[in-house]
Amino acid sequence: MTNNDILKKLRVALKLRDTDIVKILALVDFKMTESELSALFRNEDHPNYKPAGDQVLRNFLNGLIIHMRGPMKEQAPKAGPPARRN
Repeated sequence: MTNNDILKKLRVALKLRDTDIVKILALVDFKMTESELSALFRNEDHPNYKPAGDQVLRNFLNGLIIHMRGPMKEQAPKAGPPARRN
């Protein structure tokens, strides 16, 4: 299964439009236009087909996490063991 297939299946399963996917990619500062995105969803024998690289899929999945869960909250630093006094 190619990265393009994974993106297609996630788009259908999550009922995402191209505009939604562009916004999800923007959440992780990955810029892609709708026309560039449509090239990923074409059939392999189409002249405008473009294979989706690992970077595209990785950024989409990271953006999808932010889209579904929201941004990570800042965690307070963990307190270490108490200081020893001599």
